Amino acid sequence: MTALGRFDPVMLEELVAEASLLTRVDRKYVVPRADLDAIVAAIDPRTRVLEIDGAREFAYESVYFDTPDLLSFRMAAQPRRRRFKLRTRSYLDTGTSYLEIKTRGARGTTVKDRGEYDPRHRDRLTDDARDDVADALATIGVASERADELDATLMTRYRRATLLAPGASGRATVDTALEWIEPDGSGFALPEVAIVETKSGARPSEVDRALWRAGHRPATVSKYATGLAALHPDLPRNRWSRLLRGPFDDARRAAPQTASTATNEEDSSCPVTTSAA
Repeated sequence: MTALGRFDPVMLEELVAEASLLTRVDRKYVVPRADLDAIVAAIDPRTRVLEIDGAREFAYESVYFDTPDLLSFRMAAQPRRRRFKLRTRSYLDTGTSYLEIKTRGARGTTVKDRGEYDPRHRDRLTDDARDDVADALATIGVASERADELDATLMTRYRRATLLAPGASGRATVDTALEWIEPDGSGFALPEVAIVETKSGARPSEVDRALWRAGHRPATVSKYATGLAALHPDLPRNRWSRLLRGPFDDARRAAPQTASTATNEEDSSCPVTTSAA
């Protein structure tokens, strides 16, 4: 995004420190890629953008795990008070990966556990990881044995820029070059779409206001669940029906351009290793 050049940089350590002080209200928006530069240009010029080694946009990859009957997906599609989401998240520019386990219990409290993960195994769960997941599932009333059924279901890739509002009053991520890939290599891309997520306190952030002024409103979107519903029309889809008829409609999709997911020559076991284009 050319409009990012107008902002001063913020370093990762400062971004993390300031964000940790924020009581978050999260909002997501699905925005035409063509609108992004105008929206970013309308934001307070005191906003700063995450910069690492001169770069302001970074490549991300997430591999989502689910049971054969798609328990995680179906809990989100219902939606149910108890639910879980399990993924590895990899930062492709640095070759680092994390395992993230997010659970929500009967009282609606969300718990997110995140730990470093061997990037060579990011497409599968190790025995230690399954033990951790089993414990997490048990806390929300899901039989711990179901952790043994989990396998890679969907991979997403995108490029992300992160903005920090003045006075640490909020931050936002802007994801572009969005791709969804299944283990067999099938999938789709949405090159003309961006997903913007804002995180603010009680008051909407500057990015929220810029999006509202441009006519965009928050949307119910999940990269995993919405993407899987788009790929499989037989799955429950009412929660994302507006998006599936609009930005995620089959007529607007392109073939993914994903190259190898390997981080080094030894990492050749990932099921999605070649371009699906």
